[in-house]
Amino acid sequence: MPAAWLTPIPDDIADETAAVLMLKGMTAEYLLHRIHTVRTGESVLVHAAAGGMGVLLCQWAAALGAMVLGTVSTPEKAEIARANGCDLPILYTQTDLADAAQSLTGEHGVDVVYDGIGRDTFLKSVEALSTFGHLVSYGQTSGDVAPFDLTLLARKSLTVSRPNLFHYAQDTGVRAEMAARVWGAVRAGRIRPEVARRLPLRQAAEAHRALEARETTGATVLLP
Repeated sequence: MPAAWLTPIPDDIADETAAVLMLKGMTAEYLLHRIHTVRTGESVLVHAAAGGMGVLLCQWAAALGAMVLGTVSTPEKAEIARANGCDLPILYTQTDLADAAQSLTGEHGVDVVYDGIGRDTFLKSVEALSTFGHLVSYGQTSGDVAPFDLTLLARKSLTVSRPNLFHYAQDTGVRAEMAARVWGAVRAGRIRPEVARRLPLRQAAEAHRALEARETTGATVLLP
C-alpha cells in the first residue's frame, strides 16, 4: 500500500472505531458535506436507515439540523433508526415509501435522498423528492439502476448524482480534511459508531451473507 494513501489514526480514536468509520465515515462526510451540503431545516431521506451506513447518515444529518426520514423493513429497525436521529422512520414493507415521504413533508417532498440501494428504490426515490430536489445514488446493493428517461427529472427540475468516494478522496490534502472532519464529529458526539456484530475473519462469508439478506443493523467488525 503506498504510504500516500494511508490516513493516520489519532491516538484518541480506538482501532475498532477507525475500522467502523474509515470507509463509512468518509462516505458520510462527502455525501453530507460535498455532494449535497445539508443545511438546517432541510428534509433528508436515508435508505436502509438502521444499517451501518444509514445510522451514520441519520446521526450526522440530524446533528446538522435536518429533518431526517429513513426507510426500514421492520418495526425493530424503525426503533434503531429513531434512536439514531431518524425523526420519521418509513416502514417500506407496509407502505409506499414515496407516498409516505410526500405525506410526512406536507406534500412538499424531501430536499435530498441518499440512496445506496439502487435498482429497487431509484424510481421511488425520484418520486419522494421536492421540486429542485437532489437524489444522491451512492451504491446499488439491489443491482444497477435501469436506464430511465431524463424527462422524469424535468418534471420537478431534479438533480441526480452518482459519486464515487475514491475520486473525492484521491487528493492527499482533501482526504486529510475529510478524515479530520470524521474524527471531529466523533469527538463532538455528532456521530456515535456502534458495533452490532463482531465475527472472526474466517467467518467473513457469513458476514456478507447477513449483509446481503438485510439482516444486519449497525456495523459489523471482522476480527483477526
